[in-house]
Amino acid sequence: MERLLRPGARRPRLRFDGWIAGLGTTSGTRVVVGHWPRSPFGPFSDVMLERSDGERLLFAPTRPTAEFVSGTYDFDTVHVVPVAVAVLADTWTVTADPLRLRFTTGRRTLLGHLLHAVPGPLARRPAWSVITDGVARVLLPGVRTRGSAGSGRREWYGARDLLAIRELSGVHDGADLGALAPVEPPVRFGFGSVPRRPALTRVTTTVEVERSLPLPGATG
Repeated sequence: MERLLRPGARRPRLRFDGWIAGLGTTSGTRVVVGHWPRSPFGPFSDVMLERSDGERLLFAPTRPTAEFVSGTYDFDTVHVVPVAVAVLADTWTVTADPLRLRFTTGRRTLLGHLLHAVPGPLARRPAWSVITDGVARVLLPGVRTRGSAGSGRREWYGARDLLAIRELSGVHDGADLGALAPVEPPVRFGFGSVPRRPALTRVTTTVEVERSLPLPGATG
């Protein structure tokens, strides 16, 4: 149910629990897939794509999710289209017309083992993201776990696992995206990029929003 925060109360926070895949391709297109089994909008997936010429596109499944994501990050074009993510063992299939992707995950990375050992309740807390931000800046250049987002919002990423991505195939607008490659240059949707090496991150994202925003659900 939508609700507004009372005047003078702390700004509401929305929590999204799921996965983020960061992918580079030999064509120069970079893709970020968000898969959110738990969110204030219910389960959904979205795709952020930056073309080799720098154009930034968003594919979101509904107008409310498109408005929220485009209000938090920066895009040149927003498409409201069905977005589907299917996971079978280590293979992920993503469809968001006119985009088709398939990628395969590998083993948990060394950093993934460390993140996996952190208790879930701790990893979900914004305070933990403040601590890990300095580590991320050293180990994963370009990655940030906290920062200022669009519309005056603040955001925290609580990473809980990290898997390498080892294979990719995809088509966008009828053109082959090529093979898997580093995410280079970094994507420019928000205050930070994804890891340079293609990876799938288990994450809890917390977004602090403006008090006047009608909300589908908030952590208060």
